[in-house]
Amino acid sequence: MLSTEIFVAFITGVIGPILVIFINKKIGGNKSNPDLVNEAIKSSEIVRLKLENIMKEFLPDRIWVTQFHNGGNFYPSGKSMTKFSLNYEVVNSGIESVQQKFQNVPVSLFSRGMNYLFENSMILIPDCKSEEADTFGLRYFIDEGGLKSCYLVGIKSIDGKFIGVLGLDYVKRKTKLTDEDMNHILNYASLISGNLISRM
Repeated sequence: MLSTEIFVAFITGVIGPILVIFINKKIGGNKSNPDLVNEAIKSSEIVRLKLENIMKEFLPDRIWVTQFHNGGNFYPSGKSMTKFSLNYEVVNSGIESVQQKFQNVPVSLFSRGMNYLFENSMILIPDCKSEEADTFGLRYFIDEGGLKSCYLVGIKSIDGKFIGVLGLDYVKRKTKLTDEDMNHILNYASLISGNLISRM
């Protein structure tokens, strides 16, 4: 059963932006030539501010958002190739950015982790170095990021489509987040979802 917090986050983060888009289309908005660049900048700034809020609240060393996109077509079927790119990232001073390392990555390289996220909404790896830890096929990602703890949350649209991933990386220290923490991060993912959808 959804908590009040999740319900409020859903309404403000998903329904709100969709309602704004719908109203703009109905009343015409700027019919002739909408300023797509300005809209993208404003939407990106909202996502960045949400990531900074998560940084302040949960103190990760790095936080990021990936989005799925069409990466071309398979030959000879012509079917779309699904990829993801790390489009948003905030890092603390002295922490390496990984954004350029994760651009146009085929989803098939991380299919186990992505499938688990789609079905379960979260991946929690409080101790990335533990030999008993299930890394869900994300060992390369963990090693490239130098992670000690890692928390991933699936970002889904209002109709349940998997559109991206929100990640919190702990590089300097192991960190164990609680169930309450993770529910709160899911709320943030719902808010971010609304902004990502408004740009699609």
